[in-house]
Amino acid sequence: MTRRRLLTGVGSAVVAGLAGCGATATETPPRQPTGSPRPTASPSISDEAALRRKIASLLVVGFRGETVNSNDWIVKAIQNGLGGVILFDKELATNGPRNISSPAQVTALVKSLKQASPGRLIVSIDQEGGQVARLNPSNGFPATQSEAEIGAQNSPATTRAWAQEIVNSLTSIGANLNYAPVVDLNLNPDNPAIGQLGRSFSSNVGVVVTNATEEIQVHRAGKVKTSLKHFPGLGTATANTDFDVVDVTNTWRREELQPFQQLIANGSADSVLVAHLLNRQLDPSRPASLSRAVVTDLLRGQLGWQGPIVSDDMQAAAITRQYGRDQSVALGLEAGLDLLVFANQQVYDPNIVDETLDNVVNLVRDGRLTEAQIDQAVARVDTLRPPR
Repeated sequence: MTRRRLLTGVGSAVVAGLAGCGATATETPPRQPTGSPRPTASPSISDEAALRRKIASLLVVGFRGETVNSNDWIVKAIQNGLGGVILFDKELATNGPRNISSPAQVTALVKSLKQASPGRLIVSIDQEGGQVARLNPSNGFPATQSEAEIGAQNSPATTRAWAQEIVNSLTSIGANLNYAPVVDLNLNPDNPAIGQLGRSFSSNVGVVVTNATEEIQVHRAGKVKTSLKHFPGLGTATANTDFDVVDVTNTWRREELQPFQQLIANGSADSVLVAHLLNRQLDPSRPASLSRAVVTDLLRGQLGWQGPIVSDDMQAAAITRQYGRDQSVALGLEAGLDLLVFANQQVYDPNIVDETLDNVVNLVRDGRLTEAQIDQAVARVDTLRPPR
């Protein structure tokens, strides 16, 4: 789900995931005391403070800094119930450091973040292997093979050893949610988001399911949760959903659902991440992530998934250019998303948490969402949290 980088020097960027909508980043200034007022208490909301904390627990947010202190907005958000953070090695706009420069540094950072949390903080990252690895040789971690390289060998023992290397890096810093494995089928080798980056195990459903199952089992043994991506299948895409509206209507094949369906059926799914792609075979107008037909009717109804559903970057161009951030959040929650991820990469907004809470509280007040829906999402997301 995130911005993708080549490991060679980590200097030249290869994009294919969590990172927004353009070549440059803009920064929103911190909220001033005289800023836009928050919603006032309403008889339709039993306890607004409690509701805000519930909503906050459904957000995962990116931030800048290799260290944090008590005055940082991200620390204050965590203290007030923010559900989780996402770590990046590099800034999208500058290619400079973001959160990770060495094992000791990022371990100390994660420890500080967890200490600020009154609950069980989700510390998430994209650590797929190969070119998509936030923990990599440039910041002191071992190199890992890509899914494509592992799938080509198709050896359970090799896959387990490879997955263990990934999990060792994750557990060493205290990360507990990995946005992996990619279970898209490699149906278009020229796909800039999947095929060109070696992010798929195979074009063969059985190879994908077998290797993903092995990888997930190793993660679970290390107490790291995973997320199957990118539902309902990004393998035939010809562009990147972070930077373009990607339409797979004419290329998508129904077999792309099979890895998700089989992994759900065999009990391997911890969560499912839904892509921002447009697929008119499944919904005539809305991208998958904002579509009730895809998220609720297909993924929950037909495929039977009852666990947490995770968004791709809610600041990605694929949805924000058409709907804007607040409407994207509204449509995503109405569609059935549970955990909303804000990379805070292309548009860096220190106000993102408060503004999203205001937005969702108003959705409840206006009757577009109910507190019961929020409670259900909280219960599902809680299954992704580390044990106490």
